[in-house]
Amino acid sequence: MTKFSDLNLDKKVLKAIDDAGYTEPTPIQEGAIPPALEGKDVLGIAQTGTGKTASFTLPMITLLARGRARARMPRSLVLCPTRELAAQVAENFDAYTKYSKLTKALLIGGVSFKEQDQLIDRGVDVLIATPGRLLDHFERGKLLLTGVQIMVVDEADRMLDMGFIPDIERIFGLTPFTRQTLFFSATMAPEIERITNTFLSAPAKIEVARAATTSENITQSVVEFKASRRDREGTEKRKLLRAMIEREGDGLKNAIIFCNRKTDVDICAKSLKKYGFDAAPIHGDLDQSKRMETLNGFRDGSLKFLCASDVAARGLDIPNVSHVINFDVPGHAEDYVHRIGRTGRAGKLGTALMICVPRDEKNLTAIESLVELEIPRAENPLPAPADRKAKEARSDDAADKPAPKRGRRTKSEDKPEPQEVAQEKPVQKDADRENTNSRGRGRGRGRRNEDTGPKVQGMGDHMPEFIALSFEDRLSAEAEG
Repeated sequence: MTKFSDLNLDKKVLKAIDDAGYTEPTPIQEGAIPPALEGKDVLGIAQTGTGKTASFTLPMITLLARGRARARMPRSLVLCPTRELAAQVAENFDAYTKYSKLTKALLIGGVSFKEQDQLIDRGVDVLIATPGRLLDHFERGKLLLTGVQIMVVDEADRMLDMGFIPDIERIFGLTPFTRQTLFFSATMAPEIERITNTFLSAPAKIEVARAATTSENITQSVVEFKASRRDREGTEKRKLLRAMIEREGDGLKNAIIFCNRKTDVDICAKSLKKYGFDAAPIHGDLDQSKRMETLNGFRDGSLKFLCASDVAARGLDIPNVSHVINFDVPGHAEDYVHRIGRTGRAGKLGTALMICVPRDEKNLTAIESLVELEIPRAENPLPAPADRKAKEARSDDAADKPAPKRGRRTKSEDKPEPQEVAQEKPVQKDADRENTNSRGRGRGRGRRNEDTGPKVQGMGDHMPEFIALSFEDRLSAEAEG
């Protein structure tokens, strides 16, 4: 079995790996590290949670062991889609450069430009950045990328989702053509494949798992839910969430609860706190210091429930997450793979739960098609609402009774009435008809009580006699008259 000591890494790097408690590389690390150490371009495709970060940090530290950075000219560049992922990569470099003398700088939003400029001015070996903040420093004339020897693009498919591809292409154009490129992604969308064909030179392709597969260590299920009323969907859905959490019992140590919208993240966290659950939100609109504080609290166990947008779905290494709950079915099928990849990491068991309302059935079908798995349906832990039970009972009773007959009812079916009432009804009807005729046929104002002339008889018992005569008889009668 391959060990890190077999991969020709620097001795100082191996010592730092031992201190971290690792002895055997993961499949993506075993496949990517050797060609990276040889100076080749690398295209790594692996699902989340497989150790892609160490696949590029370890060879980078070994390759950069010799040499010195110049002011404003970093020797290597790591691009990450989110601040949290960039901060996590920086932590990995801190851990693995414990015995090395490499310097690094972290360029992310929410941090003072002045502090970052001071680091860049001194010269850094490793520059870790989000695309937007990197270009901000470049356009301000504080940064040169002509000295980049190694360039890493991490979570490239997430870059695509967030609209960073034009920025990535521009950054590629600012770096030397002779650079070494390490490109990592969980899926290979057509746009990602176009970029790799354009900017990578004969890359060593390492694909350790089929793109967009879910870990076998994760138990998945979905609860199909329909609200009693449309305006009650949010309230009843949050009630269902609490019931699902309580049903898991002691098996739920902690959980990340994913929502599609930032507003729902805040509402969900507030609702859980109201009902006694230890929860906090994390999304892109929060201040960076607050996001890191919340994330660190969840990592060290002081926070049990993390309500998150997809900012926490990609690449974040949060150990020992027992459950992932999709409060909303993700709009992109690939996001489901990344979300549930927060649990079941490093060979541990995990649980992924999801709530699906009728309008999300199309997205659920897309997810099942992507992962090539029918997600098991779980029973709704909530009892049916009382009004729904009553409707179901009425429908069951109606099904047992014979269908009512159509048409006029017979006399035997009519409800019997007293003789006096039966006699009074025709009289009342005639009286009403007379009152109506007395008002006249006109409906204009001011003619209700006017005399409109003689009454017009109908064709019933009051038919005039001349109508019964034939046409010839009428002519002869008029001639005689």
